[in-house]
Amino acid sequence: MLISKFVASCLILTCSVTWARAELFTAISDVEPLLETYKRIIDDLDDYIVKEEERLIVLKRHLNIYKRDHESAMQDIPNYLGNPINAFTLIKRLTSDLDNIEHSIKIGTEYIKNLTVNHSDVKYPTLEDLAGAAQALTRLQETYNLEVSELAEGRLNGVNYSTPMSAGDCYELGKTLYNEKDYTNALAWMTIALKKYKEENQPYLFKETDIMEYIGFSHYLLGDVKTALIWTKKMLALEPNHVRAKGNVPHYNKIIAEDEEKLRRRRRGDTGEDLVEKIPDKEPKMSPFAKERKVYERLCRGEMDVPQEISKTLHCRYLTENHPFLLLAPIKMEYMYRNPDIVLFYNVLSDQEIEDIQKMAKPRFRRATVHDTKTGELVPAHYRISKSGWLRDEESSVVAKVSRRVSHFTGLSMQFAEDLQVVNYGIGGHYEPHFDFARRKEPAFEKYNGNRIATVLFYMSDVAQGGATVFTELGLSLFPVKGAAAFWLNLHPSGEGDLATRHAACPVLTGSKWVCNKWIHEGGQEFIKPCNLEYQAESMGRKIPRPVPKSSR
Repeated sequence: MLISKFVASCLILTCSVTWARAELFTAISDVEPLLETYKRIIDDLDDYIVKEEERLIVLKRHLNIYKRDHESAMQDIPNYLGNPINAFTLIKRLTSDLDNIEHSIKIGTEYIKNLTVNHSDVKYPTLEDLAGAAQALTRLQETYNLEVSELAEGRLNGVNYSTPMSAGDCYELGKTLYNEKDYTNALAWMTIALKKYKEENQPYLFKETDIMEYIGFSHYLLGDVKTALIWTKKMLALEPNHVRAKGNVPHYNKIIAEDEEKLRRRRRGDTGEDLVEKIPDKEPKMSPFAKERKVYERLCRGEMDVPQEISKTLHCRYLTENHPFLLLAPIKMEYMYRNPDIVLFYNVLSDQEIEDIQKMAKPRFRRATVHDTKTGELVPAHYRISKSGWLRDEESSVVAKVSRRVSHFTGLSMQFAEDLQVVNYGIGGHYEPHFDFARRKEPAFEKYNGNRIATVLFYMSDVAQGGATVFTELGLSLFPVKGAAAFWLNLHPSGEGDLATRHAACPVLTGSKWVCNKWIHEGGQEFIKPCNLEYQAESMGRKIPRPVPKSSR
C-alpha cells in the first residue's frame, strides 16, 4: 500500500509538472497547489523510507539469527537437531518466518525463491511440519513436567541446550497451537510472547495487541469470559479503534450477565430462597486410560522402580548357550524383569554396523505406521511419531549377519521373522502404549505364519534425555544404550498374548533416537518353543507386583 501511494503521488507530480510547463509560469497562484503535492510526496517518501528501514532491520536481525544458528548447527548436527527447541525453530524459520519476509519484501523474497524453491535439490518444511513441531514441544512439556518459561529460555530439565526463544518464536508457536485448537498451551505461549515482546523492544510484523487478542480469545474459548473481557479492554486501551475488540466487549458483557442470571435463578430455586450448592463427596474416578497415562509419564521421567520382590531376582551373566559360537564370543546379558523375562543384551551391534544400517535405511524412510485392527493394513497414527524403513536379509550381508545374531542370542528361528525395521524418532518422537502381538480376531500378521512370539529392540544411539522404552504394567523403564538390544516374549506358552508386555516409546526430550526392531513369529518355533496343549490359566492370571515410586523409597 505504501509503495502504491508513493507511485500515485509521483503520477500526480508528473501530471502537475506537465500542466505547469504549459501555464504555471503565467500565475504564481497556479503554482502554489504544487507545494501541497510536493509536501505529500515528501511525507509519503519519508514514511516509505522509515518503513523500509524497519523492514531492513527485521531482515538483518533474521539474517544474524540464521547465521548464528546455522554455525551452531554445523558444529554438531545430530545434537543440534536432537534438541526439540532447535528443531522447532528451524522449521519455523523456513515456514512462517519466510512467509513474513515474503510478505514484507516481495522483490527480495521472489529473488530468494527463484534461487532456491524452484530447485529440486532443496527441501522446505510445510505448515503441517510446523504444527507437528509445536505439538511435539507441548507433548514434551506435559510428559516431562516442563515449564513453558523454561522451554522459552532454551532450558530442558534445568540444562541450557539452546539460545532463548524470541518473542516471535513464542508468538508463532502459540499461534500454531491456537490453530490446532490447543487453547490452553496457546495461552501459555502467548503469555510468554507478550512478556518477551515488551522486554525485547524490537520491531516485529505483529503488534502487542495481536498477542493480546490471542490471549483474550483463548480465555474466551476456555470458558473464562471475564478474563477475556479484561484482556479485550486492555487491547482497546492501546488501540481504541480495534474493530474485533470493540465488537467483543458487548458480546462478552452479555454472556457474563446471562451466566450471572442463570446462577441467581439456580440458587433461588422455585421457592425464591437461596440454596446451598452441593459439593461432590469424591473426585470423579480416573479412567483406565488416564491411569495408564499417569504411569507412562512417570516411567518416562524415571520416577518409578520395579518392586523389591522382582529387583532381588535380577542379575547379569554371560550368555554361552543357544549356539556354539557363543562359547567363543559370549554375550553380556542383564535381566531387567522376571516373569515375564525382559533381557538386555549388550554390545550386539557395532558402530560400523549401526552406520551401515542407518545409511541403507535413510533413503527408504517413510512416516511410521501401525496395523489397523479392523483391516490389518499399515496406516499412520498420531500416537506414533517417527519415520521408518525396512531392510531385507537378502540385500545386505550386514542385515543378514544381524538376523543370524538374533537367532543366536534368542535361540529362536528366523524362518518367519519380519524384515529389520529401522526407526528414527523425530521432534518429541514417541509411540504410545501398545502391544506388539495381534489381539484376538485382529487380522494382522497372517502372512507371517503366526503371531509375533518375540520382540528384539536394538538401540542404535544413546539419548541425552528421554526416549525410554517403558512397560506400563510392570513399572519398568529401559533407557537407550547404544549397541544393546532388549528382548522379550510377547506370547504365553499357550499362544495367548501376554498383557504384561504392554509398552511404549517415550518422547525424545533431547538427542536423536535410532532403533531397529526384529519381530519373530510363531512359525518355525514348533520344536524350539512348542505351545502347551492347555490354556495357561496360571500364567495368564498371575498377579504382577505393583511398581514402586522412587520418592517413597
